Amino acid sequence: MEKKDQRHEALLRSPKNGYDTLNAEETKKMDELCEDYRTFLDDSMTEREAVKATIAIAEKHGFKLFVPGESYQAGDKIYADNRGKAMILAIIGKQSMETGFNLIAAHIDTPRLDLKPNPLYEADGLAYFKTHYYGGIKKYQWTALPLALMGVVYDRQGKQIDIKIGFDAVDPVLYITDLLPHLAKDQMKKSMTEGIAGEELNALIASKPDSEEGKDRVKLAVMELLNQKYGITECDFQTAELSLVPALSARYVGLDSSMIGAYGHDDRVCSYAALQALLDLQEVPEKTALVLLADKEEIGSEGVTGMKSAHFDWFVNGLCKPNNISLFDCYANSFCVSADVSNAYDPTFAGVSEKNNSAMLNHGIAVCKYTGRGGKGGASDASAEVMSKLRGMFDKANVLWQMAELGKVDQGGGGTVAAYLAERNIDIVDAGVPVLSMHAPFELVGKLDVFMAYKAYGAVLAS
Repeated sequence: MEKKDQRHEALLRSPKNGYDTLNAEETKKMDELCEDYRTFLDDSMTEREAVKATIAIAEKHGFKLFVPGESYQAGDKIYADNRGKAMILAIIGKQSMETGFNLIAAHIDTPRLDLKPNPLYEADGLAYFKTHYYGGIKKYQWTALPLALMGVVYDRQGKQIDIKIGFDAVDPVLYITDLLPHLAKDQMKKSMTEGIAGEELNALIASKPDSEEGKDRVKLAVMELLNQKYGITECDFQTAELSLVPALSARYVGLDSSMIGAYGHDDRVCSYAALQALLDLQEVPEKTALVLLADKEEIGSEGVTGMKSAHFDWFVNGLCKPNNISLFDCYANSFCVSADVSNAYDPTFAGVSEKNNSAMLNHGIAVCKYTGRGGKGGASDASAEVMSKLRGMFDKANVLWQMAELGKVDQGGGGTVAAYLAERNIDIVDAGVPVLSMHAPFELVGKLDVFMAYKAYGAVLAS
């Protein structure tokens, strides 16, 4: 029997629950990391807030703003802020940039509801905001939910006005109504996709009319409140960037507090794990260590703050150019992990997954060799050499990891920033935290998996 067990262990894959591998010291570190992560989540409800929180943390750890043209030395810590919505952090390595860099690339945007340019209207004595959803959501999940209003407005003089309503205990929240079951007979005959239409995601914001007689009395009363508090008028919405996000704080989930429930795990869980791994590097890395926090991933990585933007090229070239190093040579010798979440296997909805190739909660960071759809359409598909290199890094650092794919073949699919970094001739593979209820207003991750992602990203950055 003993010989058979030895052969089994030597020759067969043996998935492990991560809690069976942790010692007391690692358990303490995991708990501390996850507590700090909860704070980061509550401070980072939009990508703008995430950048602010990241800069504050980075500057406390000695990071300074990147200056183009300056020659940096090993151990220097720098960051570049891309328009307040994306950023790059780096610790300069001992080796020349000609030998490449090690990069963890994550994204800090997450599905939400954006206000339309002309959002405010009144209907039958109630005032509403019209919205346009951002990213892939199940629209019905955003009804009957407390919502907070966040973002920036620019007035006629070009002054930026920050707005954040719905998180303090004394703040009101906004709300999107839904039909009561008694009157939803026709609605419930529709598919889940059609049950709530995009144009029905109207946030109820007020019901009290202005004291003066006239037209749109509730709408006028709303603008009176906003004008008194923020100095804005209705026209200022046209030059605003305002969003509705769940007015929910990050909470531990489960009687054992082994999971974290929150809005925005996709992809702030990988972003935070990468950031903290960079901050906790014990020695100056051999190769320059980079962490990229991109915007617009949820809508195809477009725009000046998305992964398709030249901002990343500008930053890396700024490190190469002072030493007359080719940007393309640097890219060709670099290694990247696209740090994006994976779906966690859900026993309740087991039919959409192929269990043997699904990420399990508490089994460590999930490595996804390819994403895409159908016949791997849109995937970068990491090579055997890249997979072997990653495996070596993880095994050396005692990282618990597992393979994953995004559901059964032909069931669905998705993408990450990996394809756009691969286009730059950078070796890359996806590896992130498994998530339950991905893209819902309140998602779940396992604390153990957050900790293993932190260890994994640290192993890559230090290599």
